[in-house]
Amino acid sequence: MNKTIRRASVFSLLLVLSLLVRATWVQFYDGQALADDSKNRRNAIALYANPLGNIIVAGESVTGSKETGSGDLKYQRTYTDGELYAAVTGYSTPLFAPTQLEGIYKDVLDGSDSRLTTVMDTVTNEHAAPGNVITTIDPDVQKAAYAALGDKKGAAVAIDPKTGRILAMVSTPSYDPSTITGASDGDIWTKLNKDPDKPLVNRAIRQPLPPGSTFKLVVAAAALEDGLYGSVDDRTDSPDPYTLPGTIRELTNENPNAPCENATIRVALQYSCNNVFGKMAVDLGQDKVRAMAEKFGFNDDEQDVPVRAYTSVYPSDMEESETALTGIGQFDVTATPLQMAMVSAAIANGGKLVSPHMVSQVTNSDGDALEDYDSEASTKEIVSSETAEQLQSAMQTVVSDGTGTNAQIAGATVGGKTGTAQHGENNSQTPYAWFTSYARSDSSGKEVAVTVLVEQSGAARSEVSGNGLAAPVARAMMSAALAG
Repeated sequence: MNKTIRRASVFSLLLVLSLLVRATWVQFYDGQALADDSKNRRNAIALYANPLGNIIVAGESVTGSKETGSGDLKYQRTYTDGELYAAVTGYSTPLFAPTQLEGIYKDVLDGSDSRLTTVMDTVTNEHAAPGNVITTIDPDVQKAAYAALGDKKGAAVAIDPKTGRILAMVSTPSYDPSTITGASDGDIWTKLNKDPDKPLVNRAIRQPLPPGSTFKLVVAAAALEDGLYGSVDDRTDSPDPYTLPGTIRELTNENPNAPCENATIRVALQYSCNNVFGKMAVDLGQDKVRAMAEKFGFNDDEQDVPVRAYTSVYPSDMEESETALTGIGQFDVTATPLQMAMVSAAIANGGKLVSPHMVSQVTNSDGDALEDYDSEASTKEIVSSETAEQLQSAMQTVVSDGTGTNAQIAGATVGGKTGTAQHGENNSQTPYAWFTSYARSDSSGKEVAVTVLVEQSGAARSEVSGNGLAAPVARAMMSAALAG
């Protein structure tokens, strides 16, 4: 064999070996990544080759599957009352990753979860029957929240304080997931995603905002637990106005005629006195306020219900003047409606917080439980029962004689706290209206904790308040929960 032929043979052999190495690499190392790639059409074809399992509310499916009748996808996801339950279900579409419960339980709902596979499925190599997701949502409370929010931009959460079951989770403006489940609905999704009102964002758990004066409950809890004040009826050391430490800026009150100078915690909550809680936060120090906030759930980056909520934040490394502003829920304090509902739920439940969850059970097609969140819910003590009772009493004064009168319900004991949080540089934009509360039926003893955030309502700036905008929504939700 001459040199030229020998060299050509070696070169050809090297090429063949390179191809074999590359094929082996793709098959054994890149294969799974390619199979999981969102652009791999085979995944969508396999996912929608069979009906999906369902998400259940009060025994009724709010999701379904229908045959497409054309194209390479045999089935398409459907939703009943899609806009009402979008913040709970999320969406399942062949074009984008699933969200909310559709995303968390994708493997259960499409039958690929290994726990669903039976011996017969293994023998016959058949696709396992999909499972179902049973929620804790109360449709009456959900509908009350959605109707009361109406065309306002905002969110609402209701929790059963004794069990941690989330009875309602609403975010507005909403969207109908059914409009984006088709193989050609990408343009609709893109339009929703670019909408400045952000209908695809679940404001109840995934858009933390300054909680304003609702955060004063956390500061009051810290003061009582620390012993800074022994009772909600002890007079505080609170000049009015209060000059922020190290500055010449005065912290004033919305109502200049309110009796806020040296007011008790009860009166300070009743009239939402900024001077009292600004100074109280400084007197306690940021570390003690942060410790209490974290007991309630702030700064927890793994808050799952089971959808993960964005972290509610209490900041660190602040000047005293900044600590004072955190005392009224401003500066860099942020919270989701879920987080503030957890605060009210713990206070209502004697100081104990039961882990909030909006899924009761995950089951197979026969109804056997794969996961049972109701029985697995954990309970931790946030404040003592004595502190909780005092805060309950003070919150009741807010509703009976203070800034939260629009939350009153005949035949029920209601406690609450309003909040109007500044928005924009130098409060240049419309404030956020908050209301967090709890209610207990005087006849049945049923309880519920509710938080409502109205981000924007179209109301004149002078008309924006927690009592005016958010409290009526909370009242509607609490009434529905206690009546159920």
